[in-house]
Amino acid sequence: MTTETETLVRAETAPARRPGGTRRGGFRSVVKHAMLIALSLVMIYPLLWLLVSSFKPNSEIFRDLSIFTTDLTLENYANGWNDLQFPFGVFLLNSSVIAFGAIAGNLFSCSLAAYAFARLRFRGRNLMFAIMLGSIMLPFQVLLVPQFLIFKELGWLNTFLPLIAPKFLATEAFFVFLMVQFIRGLPREIFEAARIDGAGHLRSYLQITLPLIMPALAATAIFTFIWTWADFFGPLVYLRLPESWPVSVALKGFLDAQSTSDYGSMFAMSIVSLAPMFLIFVFGQRYLTKGIATTGIK
Repeated sequence: MTTETETLVRAETAPARRPGGTRRGGFRSVVKHAMLIALSLVMIYPLLWLLVSSFKPNSEIFRDLSIFTTDLTLENYANGWNDLQFPFGVFLLNSSVIAFGAIAGNLFSCSLAAYAFARLRFRGRNLMFAIMLGSIMLPFQVLLVPQFLIFKELGWLNTFLPLIAPKFLATEAFFVFLMVQFIRGLPREIFEAARIDGAGHLRSYLQITLPLIMPALAATAIFTFIWTWADFFGPLVYLRLPESWPVSVALKGFLDAQSTSDYGSMFAMSIVSLAPMFLIFVFGQRYLTKGIATTGIK
């Protein structure tokens, strides 16, 4: 059959398009995208207002709630960096220490626990895994009092240990479950071949499992950084000394119920504190998506 004949046959057997169908589909697509853009602007407006307000004088911040203004100044950033008892860089450093300590703890402990649940066979494994998943439903406030008493007896108050040490004990059940699902999706033949070559569980974990679950590890690191950097309640409970505050707690220092609050400086330092989370999300988005999608979690 020639090419011209095949083209005629395809044209005859192809379903006839309804007149105006393409036009209707294009109109619906335009309406859908217009609605999505409008909703996106509504959601992003508070962040844009925060950004613009950080450049406004204090007297103009609440006088005009629009994001269009010509009276801009960098004074809020200069004042906000030095207005508190310590330079704001100290609080950024504290947040970085807590965040990266939590990341190291979660990557180490959660990957070990996930390997044990996914590859080892031991009595009570399913029950322990179910109990671990059930712990996700426990609110943080339920565990706050017993944890506070334990850390007080250990003398860990006003240190970073209450916020970092539990991460090395695989207390984040969500990340354990994430890695378990990822490890279970790996070909079993790889581990069987490694066992034939004489590799034990430690070598299989270090040289096979960790390189293959890099997307899950990246997702764990990104989530841990964002959640730890933005955490306010935990540092507020355990850290009483101003020199140990992270940025989430330090920002409240610009608000004073007894005198005038410096909203301009607070907004400026809020933008500074949001910058690391924004950069981590932008540059790690593809790893985050891949790490979640490849585990089968929707």
